[in-house]
Amino acid sequence: MALLDRLPRHLFTQRGWGMLAAGAAALAAAQVMGRRDLLSLAVLLFVLPLVSLAGIRLVKPRFQVYREFNPSPVETSSPTTVRLAVARTGSASGRATMEERLPARFGESPAFRFPSRSATGGTSRYEYHLRSAQRGQFLIGPVTAEFTDPFGLSLHRQAIDDGDTLTVTPAAVVLPLTGLAGARGNDGVTATRIRANPSDDDVMTREYRHGDPMRRVHWAATARHGELMVRQEESVTTPEATIILDHRFGAFSGSSGAAPAGNAAQDGHTMISSDTFEWAVVAAMSISAHLSERNYALRLLDARGEPAFLRSLSAPEPELEEYTGASGLQSIAESLAAIQLTGPHHLHGGAGRRDFFGARESHGQEAGPPPFDDNLMDKLSAHRMRGPVIAVLGRISALEALSLAPAAGYGTNAFAILVAERPAEFEDALEKLRQGGWRAAAVAPSVSVAAAWNQFDQDPAVPEPPAAEVRRGAGVAR
Repeated sequence: MALLDRLPRHLFTQRGWGMLAAGAAALAAAQVMGRRDLLSLAVLLFVLPLVSLAGIRLVKPRFQVYREFNPSPVETSSPTTVRLAVARTGSASGRATMEERLPARFGESPAFRFPSRSATGGTSRYEYHLRSAQRGQFLIGPVTAEFTDPFGLSLHRQAIDDGDTLTVTPAAVVLPLTGLAGARGNDGVTATRIRANPSDDDVMTREYRHGDPMRRVHWAATARHGELMVRQEESVTTPEATIILDHRFGAFSGSSGAAPAGNAAQDGHTMISSDTFEWAVVAAMSISAHLSERNYALRLLDARGEPAFLRSLSAPEPELEEYTGASGLQSIAESLAAIQLTGPHHLHGGAGRRDFFGARESHGQEAGPPPFDDNLMDKLSAHRMRGPVIAVLGRISALEALSLAPAAGYGTNAFAILVAERPAEFEDALEKLRQGGWRAAAVAPSVSVAAAWNQFDQDPAVPEPPAAEVRRGAGVAR
């Protein structure tokens, strides 16, 4: 029995190996004893397992698999229930042992018998739970089935589906109310003259129409135009917030310039990220949720003024940059699930890597405009003064901060969070931003996102350039 356990199990069962061993013994006995009947028995014992092996590979049982995640997508550290429904579509019968292949991070792959005891209508249903502490997209499955021939002599193992992708989104952190919420009312009222952008008199007034109350007559415009003119009603629009999410490799790769380690390397799904960038992703998700709950329409841009999720593998609509409502927030969460650092980066060997879907990616210089240039300013100018501008940044130089500083003039408020391992080293960059009108803070990734967000209420509404305080012990530079 111990010898049989050491034989490969992907060809024959123990019964099949035993029959082959008996055939070998019968053949040896036929040689020694010269018995033709033993020779016939040996041939039979050899042929039967081999025929069953060929048959099980030629006539494969066919299955149909349906897999459902609930919820899908799922937030980090939250459980999702995986429901499997497996049905046999061919005419073959018999039992099979099945296993759901999982990435290593999810632990041991669940195994089950087909058909199940509770099978109804030829369909067996199974259920198990998954939880991931890291965001990303993970291939769940395929289901592999191991089945035998009717005599139980040979084995065959095959994948019976292609698997499905589970998207794990970053979980939002509840943020405290700050001065941004106080500006909500002002952001929500936009006069028609601001929206249309012609001269004040032309936009504020229109021709008198029958039924307009006389109290709305604009006498100065009437005298200028020579006909009755009435004041145009102001319109209330949805407030807008613009979030600038920096995802440049150089901004989050650490002060030593070393390549950040990829997430989930054990299961073949490597994302180019770092601790500081993971913090920035959670911050972007939390800020988006915080503003969406207050009925803000959101625009997300990167440091070059392009759509923030243009290169995200999980983005439902990579070229989209404007999001509204619950569906918009869900799209932001999905887009953040597999966003990674971009730009010039080199991993081991520098020959590139294969992403989750098998596509080859280059690790060379990323083409595109420089960060915080006119392209970004033009995007911000198109929505001038419609709401706050919030920048979630990595390590930036004083020169880059100087380029970004004028962007504060395009928003009703301007907030900048800079995350770095040693935030005290970036006081010069913060000072440049504050002089441009930003409320800016630098934090270490060990500081909670809520604590970093709360820093903005501790800054004056109009920053005073000389006032600079560095709190090294708390990991926050203000």
